[in-house]
Amino acid sequence: MTGRHQARGPGGPGWTRRRVLTLGLAPAQAVALRVDGRPLAPMALVSVDGGNGYWNPHPGDDPMAMVIGELIPLCRRLGLGRLPRRIAMMGISMGGYGALLLAEKYPHLIAAAAAISPAIWTSYAQARGANAGAYASAAAFAANDAVTHASALAHVPVRVAVGYDDPFYPGVRALARALPAGAVVDLAKGCHSGAFFAAQQPPSLAFLARHLASLTAQPGVT
Repeated sequence: MTGRHQARGPGGPGWTRRRVLTLGLAPAQAVALRVDGRPLAPMALVSVDGGNGYWNPHPGDDPMAMVIGELIPLCRRLGLGRLPRRIAMMGISMGGYGALLLAEKYPHLIAAAAAISPAIWTSYAQARGANAGAYASAAAFAANDAVTHASALAHVPVRVAVGYDDPFYPGVRALARALPAGAVVDLAKGCHSGAFFAAQQPPSLAFLARHLASLTAQPGVT
């Protein structure tokens, strides 16, 4: 695909690059969406296989390094995301956490982030009880806790959405309290399901497209 910008969408465990957007919505269809009757600002959507790990560094596996050191340079060689064009992150569930964490770690590189039902826990014990492999250690959780490091998003536009009946709702509420002023947090009816994910994809993509376009349009932005 060609476009002015690059947005990348990590997904949940075992999700492939073709399933980053649920319910059969291909990346090409996603960027062709019309929201409130209007097309999105031009952008490209790039996705990769999610694998079975979690979106933080583990011994022998560093998905963040793959995105920053391999995927983004590859896209730039293809003409996507080159300055002054911008890069955004979008993810669902585990991928939503990954999109936020990447924006926190690389705010100079990630221009905007959108997370749908991000898989966020409020403690290492809670994370380990639900998914023993999510973090390599308590120290790894502390270093990669999206709530603790939310202040790093002070200059990154963020949109987060979660359903009231989602098991990650408490974690997202904790994140919402920690996010800098101006972040968009959509608390709505729904649970951790494909129907909720699908309903939140158009407004999330529109959010990214709007901010990518506005950032590129600013004079002197590099």
